[in-house]
Amino acid sequence: MTSSIGNSNGGSLEGAVVAVAGAGGPAGRATLLRLAEAGAIVVGSDANPARLAEAVDAARYAHGGATVTGDTVDLLDLDATREWADKTEKEFGRIDGMVHLVGGWRGSASFAETDLADWDLLEKLLIRTVQHTSLAFQAPLQRSDRGRYLLISAAGASKPTAGNAAYSASKAAAEAWTLALADAFRKAGGEEGPRTAAAILVVKALVHDAMRAERPTAKFAGFTDVKELAEAIAGVWDQPASEVNGQRLWLTPKP
Repeated sequence: MTSSIGNSNGGSLEGAVVAVAGAGGPAGRATLLRLAEAGAIVVGSDANPARLAEAVDAARYAHGGATVTGDTVDLLDLDATREWADKTEKEFGRIDGMVHLVGGWRGSASFAETDLADWDLLEKLLIRTVQHTSLAFQAPLQRSDRGRYLLISAAGASKPTAGNAAYSASKAAAEAWTLALADAFRKAGGEEGPRTAAAILVVKALVHDAMRAERPTAKFAGFTDVKELAEAIAGVWDQPASEVNGQRLWLTPKP
């Protein structure tokens, strides 16, 4: 797959090949739709095959002619994640993005009531999957003229609350890992600066239409709608790699 548009200074998503991890959730669905609308070839993965198929079909239906595919991948398996990256690059000729949307939350009423079983789960969902996707996709993204690795994080990573120790610590670790990837991209770019960027989009929390329907009187103050998140994700390709690499891009006020 070749593309006439796009370079390290940012650019169009037309013809870009973007992988989306955690594509079956509400944020994933919104992201698949927005990337397909922008003309990208979108390759989603999710641990839930039925949920993934629904998300892929919705994006295809909304944007006739768009190439949107789905792979059921165990992102807790590094070899399986590498195989997904290799297969994607071989099939489409390039990889221009990895959007990491794998999520999960566990919390407690107080710090003292923290259940360390929550950490065991969140370490896998929020850290291990980031380690695997970043290691698997680093090389293909560096070969791209507009590569982007995007982690979705939470404001709580910077200002943890007592009942969110496991969640906030997991998010903070995932951010640190992503910033290390950004440093690798910086070093690979040499004197000319990075051609590829790793960045973190920070939200307080996410909200979507089903949540509003379930709680019609809730304010969801400070929450980011999944459609707004998807718009911000697409917008990262409009910015030069050197400007977004290693940055936390805040979609909510800093705590």
